[in-house]
Amino acid sequence: MTAKQSCSPSRINRFAFFVAEFIIDCLLFQESSAQSIDFDAISDHVGQPDCFIWIELKSPDTQAITRLGEELGLHALALEDAISTQQRPKLEEYEGHVFIATRTAQLWETRIVLGETHLFAGSNYVVAIRHDNGSGYQRVSDRLQRPPGGIKASTPFALYLVLDLIVDQFRPVIMSMQEQFHSLESQLMSGEKAGRGLLERLYDIKRNLTALRDAAEPMQEITLNLIRLHPELSTKELKAYYRDIHDHAVRVSAAIDRLRVSSSDAMQFHLASLSVKQSESVQKLAGWGALLALPTVIFSLYGMNFEFMPELKWPWAYPILLLLTGVGMLLLYKRLKRRGWI
Repeated sequence: MTAKQSCSPSRINRFAFFVAEFIIDCLLFQESSAQSIDFDAISDHVGQPDCFIWIELKSPDTQAITRLGEELGLHALALEDAISTQQRPKLEEYEGHVFIATRTAQLWETRIVLGETHLFAGSNYVVAIRHDNGSGYQRVSDRLQRPPGGIKASTPFALYLVLDLIVDQFRPVIMSMQEQFHSLESQLMSGEKAGRGLLERLYDIKRNLTALRDAAEPMQEITLNLIRLHPELSTKELKAYYRDIHDHAVRVSAAIDRLRVSSSDAMQFHLASLSVKQSESVQKLAGWGALLALPTVIFSLYGMNFEFMPELKWPWAYPILLLLTGVGMLLLYKRLKRRGWI
């Protein structure tokens, strides 16, 4: 007796009501048509070669994941990974299905939203479990219902659509960060607001780029493993599409790395600029200090209580002393000015 048959009708209805709040899509594709099915009817169609099942769940809890495993016969370790939202991006093979954990990034309402998507791919089903507040996989559902000529809704095609969308969503995020960086770079080069705030914003960009790199880079390995080790998923007619995903993932990673290097260079330039400005300030202070030192030394001598001092009884002594002091200060000023110390 299967797990589904052993449940009483009241328990099944209770589970169905509870899981429904997490379901975005639960579609059955059969004979070139698509229809929504109940979550509890999934197991009735699993393994049927003329059927394909597409399921999208949003932030399900442990009970919903457990119910999904009962319907599809998923491995317990894969279900345990699907519950956690801190998974390392990976592809793992189990008997009858594969489990893929990916990290996602998308520009959603002018905000960068980082999340995770966990995928189960079996002989005739694909389940996308997303843990974010982004736009979801409605585009995948729409394309499955209107596939291009010669391709039908199937596990390889659905898996390609999901991975392709995940990689494509990195592009607007990178473009947005490039615009932010170019704006900060312009402020940096023009000297506007070149203080601590600018350095903090540059650091925020670099930190976000590091998170993006950690999300995008594993997609290369995942797609390569699908192409090389899973011909049942990257079929002959779709292998070129999977290679295209890999190529896009490489380009995304390269763009992120270039922007990270540029942001690091900008931070170093900013710190060097602050150091140069500080040195210039110290030079100016030293220059003015030298100018003030000359009269200070001279007049401090005349402030001493000595009986015999040069020219104490000569009436033109102080005017000439002031004049010589002024000439000395003027000559010193011109010399410091030429050297850029003032």
